[in-house]
Amino acid sequence: MTSIKINNTTYSIVDTKEKMTVADSFVKRQNKIMTGNGEAKFYLGNDNDEIRSFFGGKGFTLKCFLLKKDLLQYMKDSEAEYKNPEQHYRNKDKMSQYWSERIEAINMLNDILWFTLTEQTQIAGTRIYVKSDDEAFDIIRELSLPFITYLSAMKLKATNNELIYYFRLFVDYFGESEHPLAVKEEEERIAENDITDEKKKEINYARVGQGKYRKGVLEECPFCPITMVTDDRLLIASHIKPWVASDEKEKLDAKNGFMLTPTYDFLFDRGFITFLDDKRMRVSPWLSKMTCSKLNIADEKKYPMLPVEGRENYLIYHRENIFKS
Repeated sequence: MTSIKINNTTYSIVDTKEKMTVADSFVKRQNKIMTGNGEAKFYLGNDNDEIRSFFGGKGFTLKCFLLKKDLLQYMKDSEAEYKNPEQHYRNKDKMSQYWSERIEAINMLNDILWFTLTEQTQIAGTRIYVKSDDEAFDIIRELSLPFITYLSAMKLKATNNELIYYFRLFVDYFGESEHPLAVKEEEERIAENDITDEKKKEINYARVGQGKYRKGVLEECPFCPITMVTDDRLLIASHIKPWVASDEKEKLDAKNGFMLTPTYDFLFDRGFITFLDDKRMRVSPWLSKMTCSKLNIADEKKYPMLPVEGRENYLIYHRENIFKS
């Protein structure tokens, strides 16, 4: 993806600022883990040429927006943590209630929420902070759960050189794509199923890409189709449709997997890359150009050895539900 249309205006994607972690000090009081009431300013990063090139010179003001659909996706992705918190929130017993109330409030919003961000130049030091008095910025503070939430920003440019910034909230469970409770509940459901213990063991092995599942994927494709690495010690049997979301048959289906080297397994699992039925890779616009260059990945690049046949439906699921488009 090289462009995006907002309000019938097409903007080219200049670049992306990845993973700005939402700290406990930023979120609203109801979501906090530690003491204090939260500060209405957000830390973008340390003052350096890279961040200045992306956001602007000292004292910048940015025209920004959120999308309603992204807020709903964030709430879906964070639902397990809201309803069964792993972290010790100040109002832990009310988090489930907050989730329902916030979903209802989001549904009442406009599709696009505009806001202005201004650098807080009065703050001494080398750290860059921004602030806004607009409702959309307040919504970010209200929805975000500290430490597991991060913000990314996409810099967009119109044909008249107008710059705007597209902000989006994401969830990362300390390096895991699934909430621990979701995995636990699925394991418990399998344990209660009327199937043999051996079958249960194979299904659970498949979650970590081992056992019968791994053997089946290796037989179909004994190499990583991106790097062409054939040493199976360096290959991971990666599910296309996640293990948690799959039924018993899908969990063990070799067609529901690729053998990938670790970096590409991580990118695929987190939805930063996906594949089309014609074997072209799609790269998420939420990866920066520098990251893509370092990883040697490019949107629309074709991988002739990618085993797509029989995996089309799984790939549809991945593109629609996992890929960060």
